Amino acid sequence: MAISSMKQKVREILGDKSQAIGAKIDRLRTLQSEARGVQRAATESPMAADDGLQDDLRMVEKALQELGADSEEKGAATL
Repeated sequence: MAISSMKQKVREILGDKSQAIGAKIDRLRTLQSEARGVQRAATESPMAADDGLQDDLRMVEKALQELGADSEEKGAATL
C-alpha cells in the first residue's frame, strides 16, 4: 500500500529530531490550514466525495494531538 503525500509529510515532521515541538506544531498547523482550504474548495466544486481529503485532515489533527497542541474547533463551521 502506497503512503499518501500527506502521511509522508506528517511522518517527516513528527520524526524531525532537529526541530522543537513548537516548530513541529507550527508546520502541522500549516498543513492543517492547507487541508482545510482544499476541503473548502472541494465543497464548491464537483470533486469526488470520497477523495481522501477528510483522512488527510484527520491525520494532521491526530499528529497535533500527539504533540499536545491546543485543539481548535472542528467541523463544517471551520471550513
